[in-house]
Amino acid sequence: MKLKLLVCCLLLSAFSVFSQSLTEKDLQDIRGSFKKDASTVAIQNMLTVQSNIKENVLNHDLQSQIDHLFKYRVGVKGITNQKSSGRCWMFTSMNVLRPSVMAKYSIDKFDFSHNYLYFWDIFEKANLFLENIIATTSLPIDDREVVELFKSPVGDGGVWNLYYNAALKYGVVPDVVMPETAHSNSTSQMIGLIKEKLRREGYNLRELANKGKKEKDLRTEKQTILKDVYRMLSLCLGEPPTEFTWRYKTKDGKIVEKHTTPKEFYKEITPADYNPENYIMVMNDPTREYYKVYEIKNYRNTIEGINWIYLNLPNEDLKKAAMASIKNNEALYASCDVGKQHNRDAGIMDPAMYDYQSLFGVNITMDKKARILTRQSGSSHAMLLIGCDTDDNDTPIKWEFENSWGTTAGNSGYLTFSDNWFNEYMFRLVIHRKYLDAKAIGSLNQKPIQLPMWDYMN
Repeated sequence: MKLKLLVCCLLLSAFSVFSQSLTEKDLQDIRGSFKKDASTVAIQNMLTVQSNIKENVLNHDLQSQIDHLFKYRVGVKGITNQKSSGRCWMFTSMNVLRPSVMAKYSIDKFDFSHNYLYFWDIFEKANLFLENIIATTSLPIDDREVVELFKSPVGDGGVWNLYYNAALKYGVVPDVVMPETAHSNSTSQMIGLIKEKLRREGYNLRELANKGKKEKDLRTEKQTILKDVYRMLSLCLGEPPTEFTWRYKTKDGKIVEKHTTPKEFYKEITPADYNPENYIMVMNDPTREYYKVYEIKNYRNTIEGINWIYLNLPNEDLKKAAMASIKNNEALYASCDVGKQHNRDAGIMDPAMYDYQSLFGVNITMDKKARILTRQSGSSHAMLLIGCDTDDNDTPIKWEFENSWGTTAGNSGYLTFSDNWFNEYMFRLVIHRKYLDAKAIGSLNQKPIQLPMWDYMN
C-alpha cells in the first residue's frame, strides 16, 4: 500500500514539473487579447441573441455557382426514407438494386422491406455480441476489447458487408410483405432496451464463467437469451415471414401473384456476380498507406459473415472508378461525412459553404488526415452516388447523391456536392472490380492488415 502511494506521489510530482496551471499573468494576457473594436462588438451582439451560427456564415455567392445539372447520371427510381433510424447502409445497399428489380418484373414502383432485414440484422448482432462475451470471459471486464463490446452490444449502424451478410443468410422481401412499424422508423427506444437486456445477460454470462460453468453451459444460456431478444424484436417489428405471396401489377396492367421464400427471392433479384469477390469496398483514408487492404476486426453482423474489408486508394483513383461506373449507368454505394459544410435547404455541399473562421477570427482548418486522427471527421452516412458533372476536359466538377431522408430533404431528396468536397469528406465506395485499374486490382491479392474493433474508421 505504501509503495502504491509512493508511486502515485512520484507521478503527480512528475506531472506538476511538466505541466503548468494558468497564472494571473496568463489570464491577464488572454483577457487583453480580446479587443472590443466595433466589428467585434457587432459580432458579439449578433451571436449572443442568435443561436444558429450557420445562418450567419452561409456563403451566399456559392449558391449561384453550383446547380443540380449533371452530364452523367444513373437512371434511378425515386427517393426512400429511413426516418429516425441509422439504417442508411441498408437503404443504400437496397437502392443499388431497386432499378434492376423494377426492370425485371416490369413494374413502375418497388421497394424492399427494410424492416424485415433490420430484424435479422439486430438479431444476428445480438448473437455475435453474446458469442464475443463467451470468447472473452477469461479477460478482465476493464480489458479494452471487453469494454468495447459492452459499449455498444448492438446498433443500427453498419456498412455494405452487413447487408451482404444478412441478405445472403435470410433473403429479402418486398416492402408490402413486412411493412415498416413505429419502431423500425424510430429505433432508439427499442435498441436502447435491447442493449440493456444484452448488457445484463453479458454480465451474467461472465459471472457464470467465473463460477466454473463450461462453454457448453454458457451456450445453452445464450439460446435462452436469444429467445428473449427474438420476442422483443417480434413485438416491436413484427415476426418475419419464412415464405410469402407477393401480388404486383406490371406496366401493361397485368396482375401477377408470386409465392416464394425470402432466400429464393434474394437469389432471383440479385445479380450472379454480386459478392465480395466482385464488389470491392474502396476507401480514401490518408492516415494509412494506399494500395493496402485493411480489415476491421469483428465488424460484421453474422458469425459466419465477412468483416468490413477495404482497399485504401487515393481520391483520384476513387473518382476515376466512380465516373466509369456512373457512365455505365451503375450507381454506387458510397459513404461520407455528410454533416460537414452541408447546406440542407439547398441540398449543396462544398468546403467553402460556411465561413466560420471569418466570423470568429480564429483558425480551425485541418487537412483530412488530421481531421480523421483527431476524430473531427469520419464517415457518418451512406448514400447512393448517382451523378457526375464535368468540364470540357471531362474532369469532375461536382457529384450527386441519392439520399434516403425523404423527398423534403435537400434538392427533392438529392444532394449535390463539389469535387473539392469529394476530396475532403468522401470516404468509401463499393464498386465492381471491372472499374478499378490494374494497380488496384493487383493490390487485392494481399492479406488484409487487421485493425482493432475500436479503430477510428469504425
